[in-house]
Amino acid sequence: MTKPLSPAIPPFSAAGLTDRIELMQTFVRIVEAGSLSAAAAQLGTTQPTISRRLQTLERSLGVRLLQRSTHAMKLTEDGERCYERAKDLLAGWDEFESDLRGARLEAEGSLRVVVPHAFGQKQLIGPLAEFMRRHPRITVEWLLHDRAADFITHGIDCAIEVGDVRDPSLVAIHLAEVPRMTVASPALLQGRPLPQHPSGLAALPWIAIPAFYRREVTLTHEVTGEQGQVAFRPQLVTDSLYALRNAAIEGMGVAVGSSWILAEDVAAGRLVQLLPQWRPDPLPVSLLYPYARFYPARLRHFIDTMKEAMPAAVSGAVGWEALKRMQQKG
Repeated sequence: MTKPLSPAIPPFSAAGLTDRIELMQTFVRIVEAGSLSAAAAQLGTTQPTISRRLQTLERSLGVRLLQRSTHAMKLTEDGERCYERAKDLLAGWDEFESDLRGARLEAEGSLRVVVPHAFGQKQLIGPLAEFMRRHPRITVEWLLHDRAADFITHGIDCAIEVGDVRDPSLVAIHLAEVPRMTVASPALLQGRPLPQHPSGLAALPWIAIPAFYRREVTLTHEVTGEQGQVAFRPQLVTDSLYALRNAAIEGMGVAVGSSWILAEDVAAGRLVQLLPQWRPDPLPVSLLYPYARFYPARLRHFIDTMKEAMPAAVSGAVGWEALKRMQQKG
């Protein structure tokens, strides 16, 4: 049983409502960020400040919330209960503030959103259209960039990124994972035996997309879990997913790309899926935005829409259905 840290201190006796909310926000941010240092970066403060806030909250509640060591951090049983309740309390407070401002009833204003080029031109247009139908008083600047967004300099409200999140100062919401496949054109494979193992891919010419792979890829067998690493020297390097696809169709090399953009070409015979039981790791899709104490309703509505729509967007449902039909006929 967890012992009170300081039973002599009455719960929140000296703290005002604002202080209580700030302490709860800090605790939730620590848990979601995974460490005190990451939480400090997201909140724009120092690790000692975050540590003091945590200690104040623990003393006020009279329980230990986190167990910390040099290399790990774990919620106590009390900490788990506090985390769940704190999230509910903060969500209720945010909704209360929004209702007072009329934001829920009158979601309006503009959003500047950065999205990846290929994804933003095709898969995300449907979810964007649905968002704007639901909220006709919101205008959107839809900016296509594959590089990391500069939120402050360019006044960006949020960004959708494919790949690992590298900036711990941002709030990152995991939306989905993009499945990938390994492909080549029939012309490239003509006269060659089809590879039966990842090691057989190294002898083929390759196309690389540096944001996700440049000189090697790792494939995992979907049944056995065996991993095979393929090292190569690419003959073509591009930063465009569309260029990668078109170059692969032209027979310029083997490519690893998002299944949503390649599945229809495989179904139509323009590309061949190599080693279909050996899968490249999927790529995470995240929605990023700077931390703030209050988020406008337009941003919250956009986040909700993307959470709802992203799983279908990354699966490339139309392309996959065509590919399945082709495989069934085969």
